[in-house]
Parts: sequence; C-alpha cells; structure tokens
Amino acid sequence: SAHAPSARSTTSSRTMAMSALRMASSLGLRAAAPARARVATQSSRSMVVRAAVSTPAPVVVKREDVITSDPFNNVTDHIFEKIGTNLHKRPDHPLGIIKSVIESYFDEKYGEDAFTSYDDLYPVVSTYANFDSVLVPPDHVSRSQNDTYYVDNDNVLRCHTSAHQLEMLKAGARKFLVTGDVYRRDSIDATHFPVFHQMEGFRVFEPEEWEAAGKESVDLAAEELKDCLEGLARHLFGDVEMRWVDAYFPFTEPSFELEIFFKGEWLEVLGCGVTEMKILEDAGLGDKRAWAFGLGLERLAMVLFDIPDIRLFWSDDKRFSKQFKEGMFKAGGVDMQKFKPYSKYPPCLKDVSFWLPKEGDAFTENNLCEVVRDVAGSLVEEVKLIDEFTNPKKGLTSNCYRIVYRSMERSLTDDEINALQEKVREDMVSKLGVELR
Repeated sequence: SAHAPSARSTTSSRTMAMSALRMASSLGLRAAAPARARVATQSSRSMVVRAAVSTPAPVVVKREDVITSDPFNNVTDHIFEKIGTNLHKRPDHPLGIIKSVIESYFDEKYGEDAFTSYDDLYPVVSTYANFDSVLVPPDHVSRSQNDTYYVDNDNVLRCHTSAHQLEMLKAGARKFLVTGDVYRRDSIDATHFPVFHQMEGFRVFEPEEWEAAGKESVDLAAEELKDCLEGLARHLFGDVEMRWVDAYFPFTEPSFELEIFFKGEWLEVLGCGVTEMKILEDAGLGDKRAWAFGLGLERLAMVLFDIPDIRLFWSDDKRFSKQFKEGMFKAGGVDMQKFKPYSKYPPCLKDVSFWLPKEGDAFTENNLCEVVRDVAGSLVEEVKLIDEFTNPKKGLTSNCYRIVYRSMERSLTDDEINALQEKVREDMVSKLGVELR
C-alpha cells in the first residue's frame, strides 16, 4: 500500500500483503515485522534537474496536464487539488522540519552542500522512469491502475521520488537528496493518504575510492551506507538501539532495512541498498558503484511529533499549524513540544452493503476508496470491510463496508453526511457496477 502501517496502527491482511510488495523507501516508518520480503518500485523521467536552492518559481501543474480523456486516466480532482501544495517546502510544517533536519545531517557529515538537495521536480513522470528504469518487473502489482495514478498509458503521477534517479545521474548528479510529493491509490485510515512525501539519498563512488580503501566496491558502499544511516537514525531519534534486516528490492543488491527500538517497540525507519549495476550502466556509469536509501516523511513526523492522523498534515487549522516552528526539533523528541490534540469531533459511521459484480474488475477496495475520497475528500477518516459472505444460490458475494466520516476541524451535521453518503452510494453503482442491498 502507499504507506505502511505506523507503530500505532493495524491493517487488514490484504493491506499487509500489498505492503509486502512495495518499496521500503516508499513505506516510511512502521512497526517492524519479524520476517518479510518486499519488492520495490522507483522511477525517472527526462526533465531539467533543478537544485532547490536555484528554483525561484515553483513547478506549476495544470488540471489538463493530469486529468485527461485518455482511457487510462484515473486521476481525480481530489488528487489534482493536492499537487503543488508542497508541504515539504514549508519551513514551519512538520514535514518541512523533518526534511530540514535530515538535510542538516548530510551537511554536517559530508560538508556543506556536498549533497545537493532537490525538492521541486515535476510530479508527472513516464512509466519507463517510474518502473522500467529501476528494474521493476513487467507484471509487478504496482503497475496496475488499481495502485497507480495514470495520466495516460505512458505517464503517471510518480509513485516515489526514485522516479528521478536515472535522469539525475545522466545530468551529472553524484551525491543528491530528492524530496517530493508522491502518489498512490490506497486504503483510507489514520496512516494512509493517497499523497505523501518521500526523501531519498543517492551517492556514487569512483573506482579510486575503493582502491584507496583496499576494499571491494560493494563492501565499501555497503559499509558507508550503514554508517551514514545509523548516524541519521541517531540524529533523528537519539541514542537508540538499532538492527539491520536483509531485504529484497529489484534495484539494489544487497538490500537492507534499518529498524530502531523506540518507545518500546521495533520500528522500520527506511529501506536502502547498493544500487544494481544495470541502473548505473544505463546512466553511463558502469565503472562506478553507488548506494541509495529512501524514507517517508509522514511516518517520521507522526512518531516524533505524536501526530495521530495523517490527514492533519493537510490541515489549515491554526490550532495545528501554530504548534510547529522551524528549528524546534530535538533528537528523539526529548524535551521537544509534541502535538497537542484539540477537540476531537464525533465520528459519523455509515455502513453500505452490496453485491459484487459477477464479472469485470471495476470493484476493488482501492477503487471504492477513490469513489469515497472524490465525494468526501478529507472528511472521510476510514473505509473498512466489516462483513463478507457468498450466497451459493445466487452465486454472488456480498460486502459490507463501514465508512467513518469525521472532520478534523468541526462537527459535521446529519444532513451533510447523509448527502455525502447518498452520493457515494450512487457513484458505487455507476462507477463500480455493484448492486446495493
């Protein structure tokens, strides 16, 4: 799924299974599982690469750039309205604060601006960049319209910041950090949102570096990578216990996940590895070695600032925004002001029961979540399957989903919720082909 569950959440077995097929860099922070193998997705597209420090004007994306009549197009207005918000570029926003803390760590460890930071790259990338350039298998689940926002058959909203890896290497970048908004069709709950923010780092080694160290290139890259990221974990979380877990991603070998013991449990912080040689060869760097890592900013911020619901990051409510200031961060959150919840408004629960269509693939949980999001936006807190049975006589399967509506800012009225729910029911019939019960 687009984000994996945080330490504070549980998800359905289906969501967990989908998570197991996703890239660790896109997963962000979450409760560590005892054993797993995860596949990844990354991306890249030809475009002008601009450093954050030298981009005076933000990238502008027009509606007609992403919502088209193309039969492959599945971008909704709810998603389009989020493009260009750039929460990661707001210095007083929790995501901007975490981004700045990570960038400052790289300045301290490697020297000022040794790693160039990019945070305003165009979010529409080619399918080649998003999948093929980082060796994602042709039949991988992440390529489906159920999981990815397609502009047309050849272009998507990036699923991860690695989308820009290849063209940056071709443009001459050798040590860089990329931060940006990424897009995944996903379930609806407190730790999942279809737009979230990733940060990734990439570092290329020259042959003389491993020759001078008297080491094999892959060993030098792996050792420096682990040293770098253990330091980053301490920079973020303080003096914590850590462990490395072997992982699998198509674009790195060896691959690792870093876990920390924080607030009484093991949490996965990031995914990383030594870059597959094919990626470097495609960039004309076949004589080099490299490492890469990726992490999710929301996951880090939720744990470090005690933010309970991912929708809060998008809130314009002053009661949220006034709690965060540039420079407030302290490692591990020790002696740092945490998020203080304001009035929790009551939820409104609505159940909807229906027969699944006998044929076709119009109905999936992700498609249902898109229908609900498009109607209710951020007023929907959770969509959860609560009952399922098959009628052998009819040869039909029934699902019952519970939709939880709750505003982060005000009490919702019955009339308001009833109107939203009625529209959801209508759209489920017209768009998903279900038969309401």
